[in-house]
Amino acid sequence: MYKWLTSKGCEVLLTIEPGGTAVGRKIRSILLEGDEEINTYTELFLYLADRAENLTKNVEPNLKEGKIVISDRHFDSTVAYQMAGRGINKEEIQMFKELKLFSLMEPDITFLLDVDPEIVEDRIKEPDRIERENIDFHRRVRNAYLDIAGNAPDRVILIDARGTIEEIHGKVKEEILNLLGEDLDES
Repeated sequence: MYKWLTSKGCEVLLTIEPGGTAVGRKIRSILLEGDEEINTYTELFLYLADRAENLTKNVEPNLKEGKIVISDRHFDSTVAYQMAGRGINKEEIQMFKELKLFSLMEPDITFLLDVDPEIVEDRIKEPDRIERENIDFHRRVRNAYLDIAGNAPDRVILIDARGTIEEIHGKVKEEILNLLGEDLDES
């Protein structure tokens, strides 16, 4: 999407959680590399620390400049992975979500690329620490994402991600064109 939007003259920031900043890249390494078990709350706090860095150093300044921000992951991921996947209770997750920093940065639109966890397992060549979790963990995460989509249909667009990268890109592009109008339509 980044290349396509910039080719249409849009100013775009592409970022990722975890890892969108220098500090975030260090946090990403702790979270995803190796096999060491991490306490559930330690994992949560590391993700939140990364998100705070990314929001203050990348997302907020670029939004203020009028840029489109594309982020690979956001607070929905915390709900899916740490609440549904790891079992942290909803009230604790909600407490963090309501912090001013996080509550002010709700995405305008979220594309949920949905695919069965077994298909994902077959696609991943070098799984990270989270991707190596058991299939039940990934089913809980997927179900949480589907619940989020069902509870926020005005914000979350569900995309069937069983196809090729090109097919999935085409579906997302079509949704963006529907949202932003013909200004971005291909000439």
